[in-house]
Amino acid sequence: MPMLDLIIRGGRVVTPFGVGDWDIGVQGERIAVLAAPGALEAGRIIDATGKVVVPGGIDPHTHLAHAIMSHPDEPGLTLGPEEDTRGMLFGGTTTHIDFAFVRPGGDIQSALEQRSARWKGNSFTDYSFHVVLAGALELKVFDAIPEAIKAGFTSFKVFTTNILPPHPKRSGNRIDFGRIQHAMERIAAAGGIMTVHGEDEDIVQFNYEKHRAEGRMDGANLHLVHNKLSELLAFRRTIALARHTGCAIYFVHTSAREGVEAIREARGAGQPVYGETLHQYACFNAEYYKTPRGFCSHTYPSLKFPEDQKALWDGLVHGGLSTLATDEYPTSLELKLRGKTIEDVTGGNVGAEARLGIGFTEGVGKRGMTLERFADITATNAAKIFGLYPRKGVIAPGSDADFALIDPAIRKTLAKEDFHVTDYSPWEGWPVMGWPVVTILRGQVIADHGKLVGSAADGRLVTRKIDSQVLQRPVC
Repeated sequence: MPMLDLIIRGGRVVTPFGVGDWDIGVQGERIAVLAAPGALEAGRIIDATGKVVVPGGIDPHTHLAHAIMSHPDEPGLTLGPEEDTRGMLFGGTTTHIDFAFVRPGGDIQSALEQRSARWKGNSFTDYSFHVVLAGALELKVFDAIPEAIKAGFTSFKVFTTNILPPHPKRSGNRIDFGRIQHAMERIAAAGGIMTVHGEDEDIVQFNYEKHRAEGRMDGANLHLVHNKLSELLAFRRTIALARHTGCAIYFVHTSAREGVEAIREARGAGQPVYGETLHQYACFNAEYYKTPRGFCSHTYPSLKFPEDQKALWDGLVHGGLSTLATDEYPTSLELKLRGKTIEDVTGGNVGAEARLGIGFTEGVGKRGMTLERFADITATNAAKIFGLYPRKGVIAPGSDADFALIDPAIRKTLAKEDFHVTDYSPWEGWPVMGWPVVTILRGQVIADHGKLVGSAADGRLVTRKIDSQVLQRPVC
């Protein structure tokens, strides 16, 4: 074998074939070989002794450079990729999938071109985009779905509710179920997948009205507006429509036990239904809203109850849920805490940097999650579901040389100084056991023990193609 460019030696390597003490040989941007310790030679060797080597993380749900919806009288944007992906690389994430919104009067191609131009040269990590079909779109918009899938944009998001009450300065995201069916039929025929923000519009908007009439406007009531019943109704209705159309679906930010149960039931019947949850949903519940910085962990729909946390962890550790994501929505602390009522609390937060470390601590460290399962929920499954696999999300010959090296011996309580994006993290004060220390993107070290090595020019747009099996049955 010719001299390799890089060897990662001495670590516990997590592969589809199990966990082993292999050396990883990298040639150019790809993994060339896995071999017995000491069998390879290279120009550079990274000593991973004592570390766990996992595929570079894939965050399938981020909202960067995104219009902030909660304060329509003070319009603004979340932080852009040049800022937020810096945190991703320190946290072991090498690829993220953001969103290109198509609203009435717009079209799919233009939305993708605008987002691609905004990201080009401005991302430390590789990236792609889901297409969001928002509002009462003209039917001709849907005719472009097959072309987008052919171009490598394989996923289309819908909102079954508007997450906030109507406001003259705020565009709604909700799309009606007639258009959802129309989109599903075209997505299924062209080899794509639909991602779904699943809440019931009637329940959510009535709850806003009811709480307003009763004077119960405190943001600590968000879980009573975006409630468990809403998730149950929306998930089951969407699953029934997906069964009718033959479309594969992926529920974002599952928050309730009822959502987990609906997903499990559909998967048990053989439907290609996949579920995501967020580390803040698994680690916090609605009681946290009552604390001084409680809204730091809010993401729409809402935090729920301890029974829901238990169901989410069960789905992550033992199966039923497929991915651990963030719904990344990075702002300043002042903006994050500006809203105080159910109608103006800022959704989302800055969580991508902490995702692998929190998942490792709470999953592997505390709940006995296997290392293979950890790799699945943080990288491999997202790669499979959205069509990045096997180029991304796996440590195997021929795949991109994307790695996160986690030091399981690290024991610390997270502080503001541990993070590299904005002026807060919802994870300040959280004790961890294990944390990413080296991140490698396509064979190049981009973060090394707290030092930034990569640049915002490193990230590339990655096109995607979903394996047909993923769209026919639940494969992960």
